[in-house]
Amino acid sequence: MFFRPEAKAALWRWREVLVAAGLAVLGLWWIMGPGRLLALPGWALVLVAVALALVGVQRGRFRGASDGAGAVQVDEGQIAYFGPLTGGVVALRALERLSLDRSARPAHWRLDAPDQTPVLIPVNAAGSDALFDAFATLPGLRTQRMLAELQGGKAHVVVIWERKPLRPAHAVLH
Repeated sequence: MFFRPEAKAALWRWREVLVAAGLAVLGLWWIMGPGRLLALPGWALVLVAVALALVGVQRGRFRGASDGAGAVQVDEGQIAYFGPLTGGVVALRALERLSLDRSARPAHWRLDAPDQTPVLIPVNAAGSDALFDAFATLPGLRTQRMLAELQGGKAHVVVIWERKPLRPAHAVLH
C-alpha cells in the first residue's frame, strides 16, 4: 500500500486518535455483541478509547512538521537541543520559564534556567514532539493555553509557564 508523504505525515500526526477510534469501534462491537457477554469489558474499552482520544488530540495539536533545523532529545529530565548554530541542555527541574517566541521564523521555544544562556528550540526541530510530555510535567502548566498559543498567529513572545512569577499577582499573562 502506497501513501503520499503528506497523507502519511497526517496519519502519523494523529496516530493516537486513530488508535482510539479503532478501540472505540471494538468496544462498541463487544457491547452490541451476541448475548452481551462482553458488555462490561466493552464499556471499559470505550472509556480507555475516550481517554486516549483526548490525549491524542492534544498531542496532535502540538505536533507539526519535523523538518526544521536541529534535533531535540529528552532524556531523564533533561532537554537537549543540538542545532546548526546554537544548542544547549537544560534540566526540567532547573527550568524557571518557558516562553514561545512567535516573532522568530520559525517560532521557537525559549527555555530559561538560572545561570545559563537560554536554550532556543525551533518548534519544527526533529524530535520536538517529545517536548509535549516534558512540558506536561511542569507544575501548573496549562496545556490548553500552550496549544492555543502554539496555533495562534500573533508574532510576539508569550510566557507559557513560570516557576516563580516575576509579575504582580493581579497582572495576567497573555
